[in-house]
Amino acid sequence: MADIKNNWKTFHISDELHAKYPDLIKLILNTESMDDDERQYWFDIMPSMTDEQIDRLFNILDTEKKKLEALEQKYQKEIKSLNEKHLIEWQEIQMKESKKKIKEAEAKDKKENPDEVLQMLNDL
Repeated sequence: MADIKNNWKTFHISDELHAKYPDLIKLILNTESMDDDERQYWFDIMPSMTDEQIDRLFNILDTEKKKLEALEQKYQKEIKSLNEKHLIEWQEIQMKESKKKIKEAEAKDKKENPDEVLQMLNDL
């Protein structure tokens, strides 16, 4: 009997099952659609399941895994796109604020030093 730990839970799996179905065991351990009691239930009944039933369980869990990975990939692309869009918007806002501060500083400078502005115009 093999004891496998997964997320602070120990599962009891026969050595024969562990050797014969390592990929299925991995799928059961990592599926999000089962809780720990359900996982142990499947490990307990696997010795009495037919090959067809085991194949069916594998196909169900493998399909679930692939669909979740595809969704994750899709949403990661959408999140990246949104982040890029918001970054551009944020940069535009920062640019407007910077231009506003520059104009305010120039206006203040002209107001405080009008002779320098006239001298600069004369130098042209």
